[in-house]
Amino acid sequence: MTIEEFKELTHEQKLNELKHNGELLGPYLRNGDGMDKPKTPGDIFALYEFWVFLSEDESMVIPSRKNILLPKE
Repeated sequence: MTIEEFKELTHEQKLNELKHNGELLGPYLRNGDGMDKPKTPGDIFALYEFWVFLSEDESMVIPSRKNILLPKE
């Protein structure tokens, strides 16, 4: 599955993909949208050839082409 195909799935289908095919890499605090927004706690999963942020309440499923857990060079 590509990241583009993943984006086309329903929310429930995305959660199902993570449950059955995702590899939990660890916790992550995602920056809020804007300066005054709080960070969102959740987890990062490796899924196929991309990574996915899943918020603790499972309301946010955000795919990414880069592993944000890797240290910046």
